Amino acid sequence: MFKRLFIIGILLAVASWVQAQSDKDLVSVNPKAVTTVAKTDHNPTKSLLLSLIPGGGQIYNGQAWKIPIIYAALGTVGYFTYTYYSDMRMFRKEYLSIGQSGTSTLPGYEGLSGYYIYSYYQSSNKNFQLFTIITVAVYGLNLLDAYVFGHLYDFNVSDDLTMRLTPSVAPDFGSPLGLAPSVNLSFTF
Repeated sequence: MFKRLFIIGILLAVASWVQAQSDKDLVSVNPKAVTTVAKTDHNPTKSLLLSLIPGGGQIYNGQAWKIPIIYAALGTVGYFTYTYYSDMRMFRKEYLSIGQSGTSTLPGYEGLSGYYIYSYYQSSNKNFQLFTIITVAVYGLNLLDAYVFGHLYDFNVSDDLTMRLTPSVAPDFGSPLGLAPSVNLSFTF
């Protein structure tokens, strides 16, 4: 347990250091010099409609880096959906044709009774239905992502709004060292 907390503390320290290094590279802007932010003609509904083709809304929102993730997710669940659908059809066909001989002649499943073939059919059918739902959910997340980030396209985040996670050490009288890794969360408005 202590090793896990120690590793998490080290990772948080490294993340904090990386964030601090990236903050040094930011160019400071005089807030008095910037009076208004020009609102663009960015339309969230257009990003939603463009995302009907997976990745279209993300390109419109300027987030093309998400496209490989979307296509990898859709490709993976699509592959499993198709595989389970093919297996389901194969086992259904074999189960319906098994009535004459009583045993399976399907390569790899020779000699199995109809009970086992039907069991394989049911399993494939359940997995097919599950992955169909997951495919629809992944596609829906693509639409939701494009629509939400279409709304947040013009969202102004100034340097005055910050949230920092910094690792720290807190006293813990129950541990052998008397110290426990912890995380400080600070907000600046």
